[in-house]
Amino acid sequence: MNVMGANRTRIMVVDDNLTNLKFVKSVLSEKYDVFTVPSAAKMFSLLDTDAPSLILLDINMPEMDGIEALKKLKEGEKTRDIPVIFITARNDPESEVTGLDLGAVDYISKPFEPPILRKRVEIHLTMELQRKTMEHQKRELQNFNDNLQRMVEEKTGSVLELQRAILNTLAEVVESRDEITGGHVQRTNKWLRIMLEGLQDFGLYSEEISDWDVNLMLQSSQLHDVGKISISDSILKKPGKLTSEEFEEMKRHSVFGAKIIDKIGENMSNNDFLTHSRIFALTHHEKWDGSGYPYNLRGEEIPLQGRIMAIADVYDALISDRPYKKAFSHEQASQIIMEGRGTHFDPVLVDVFEQVENKFRENGVPRENVIEKST
Repeated sequence: MNVMGANRTRIMVVDDNLTNLKFVKSVLSEKYDVFTVPSAAKMFSLLDTDAPSLILLDINMPEMDGIEALKKLKEGEKTRDIPVIFITARNDPESEVTGLDLGAVDYISKPFEPPILRKRVEIHLTMELQRKTMEHQKRELQNFNDNLQRMVEEKTGSVLELQRAILNTLAEVVESRDEITGGHVQRTNKWLRIMLEGLQDFGLYSEEISDWDVNLMLQSSQLHDVGKISISDSILKKPGKLTSEEFEEMKRHSVFGAKIIDKIGENMSNNDFLTHSRIFALTHHEKWDGSGYPYNLRGEEIPLQGRIMAIADVYDALISDRPYKKAFSHEQASQIIMEGRGTHFDPVLVDVFEQVENKFRENGVPRENVIEKST
């Protein structure tokens, strides 16, 4: 094998005829690094260490002819993509078709015409360069897409993490202001999940909840009492029962909550995750019969989120200690919920509650005199 230039394309010529080897080398050496090989066996020994950009392969050779050699080339992981041009003295269309079927890129007959030989080699080297360029571009594009997907996932994860942090922080601020509501947010979140699972199990309100991201909705529920931030300490932290005037002021926390969430949304390019939060904050004290607040909504005028939260919120209030009463038992609280069917609560949701109330009991956590103000 000859010494090759570092930047020149390498071509291997395989032929048992030394005259042909010298001729081909003389025609192509001006532009390419050409190394000549007298047999297929010698070719494979060289290919173990150095692969050319193109192989000119004679068909009629002893021991291993060009057809067998091409088959072996196409079987090798490192050699299957090297373009091969068959060279032969035979005028044999059948051999030509066989070679092309096996993967040869062209067929040149002896005796060679130098301009034709150079042009055929140039064309196939150009095609090979284009193929490799396209494969490289494809790999680069795939890498770009993979990296883009990873960056999108990382960005999405960061946004979701920020969202969770905002929700958790606001919820903690609410509970830190109203010391007697300890654990209410976490517990109502638990009761909401049980109700949602019940709706899914029984196929109820399926059209409405089909588009919900349940985990997102549950996170958003943490802000249902965020409006209490705007209620004065004298009312929020009053140890006894509220007067009627104080209660009217306390009721305003629903509207205050919606306004706070709207304000957060104004400063965000995508505030979809706040949609549930606003509905929870504004409507969880509405009642099925229209006697709730702040807008006296009736029946299905009340968004489904608010109707579900109404059950979770009241149940948790009932099983918690208040300044003027001890916590009710699960059985007592369940009875009150069921008695509110069609007046306080959506009848369909009360039916679901009745079916899953054992899960409420099983998930109840003993608390040491958790006190919660009636609203």
